[in-house]
Amino acid sequence: MATDPFRIRDHVANFDEIVGDIRARSLATRRTVPMKANIAYGSGTGETLDIFLPNNAGSDMPIHMFIHGGYWRMFSKEDFSCVAETITGAGAVAAIVDYSLMPGVRMDVLIGQILKAKAFLLAHADRFGATAKQFSVSGHSAGAHLATFLFHRSSAPSGVVAAFLLGGLYDLEPLQTSFLRDEIALSDEEVRRFTPMRHEHDPATRVAIMTGELETDPFKIQANAFRDILDAQGLEVRASHAAVGDHMSTVRDLAVLGTPVAAALRASIANDAGEEPKRSTFA
Repeated sequence: MATDPFRIRDHVANFDEIVGDIRARSLATRRTVPMKANIAYGSGTGETLDIFLPNNAGSDMPIHMFIHGGYWRMFSKEDFSCVAETITGAGAVAAIVDYSLMPGVRMDVLIGQILKAKAFLLAHADRFGATAKQFSVSGHSAGAHLATFLFHRSSAPSGVVAAFLLGGLYDLEPLQTSFLRDEIALSDEEVRRFTPMRHEHDPATRVAIMTGELETDPFKIQANAFRDILDAQGLEVRASHAAVGDHMSTVRDLAVLGTPVAAALRASIANDAGEEPKRSTFA
């Protein structure tokens, strides 16, 4: 019987160990990094975020929003507080965002919440010593999928300077025949409306796409395809892979100083625009 390429547990032997490490790191972050917890960005269930501040917090700092993964149906912002270590270490205010989970709500609710969180942060950036002029976003897996909806092309600028997408899902159709069929049951309409590859994106947003070298093929194939689509739409887009990285070790490494993943996140926040865009193809 073929192994489902989307069932991460089948491909990451130490899945639970890594999740435990991420949660332990996140608890330590909440105890050591200055933060403001459970700020409401809306009035609905799950519409809260945590703000983490750099040690040398000042004014007009960049603000960066992180969206967690979990196939839209598990985990919470508290599980990924540790990502704030890298964000604040880059001199930015970190906003770690929560959202409702499927199947309790449908995909349109999640995307509406993420858009609401972005609008809140842009409107209230100065409340946290940040500036809306330096707003960037990152996400892992399903969080990378959700992040793409923050920099759509429209008549008004998206306000997103840069996006870092890690291990993302950019084509939802294959998930309809995966194990997720029984867990979130994506409809044909949801696939049509919420597949990032079918949308136009803001050419003013710089995008970095990263995938672990040990990811299963669909993640690599989708990363390549989405990179090419963004490039054709006029965005500055860079693609790379994390050597010896899998779907879970890469998100852990977002919080580990000195790893390629953490360095890529820092570069995205730091507006590293002086370097020429890099293209790569995943094997």
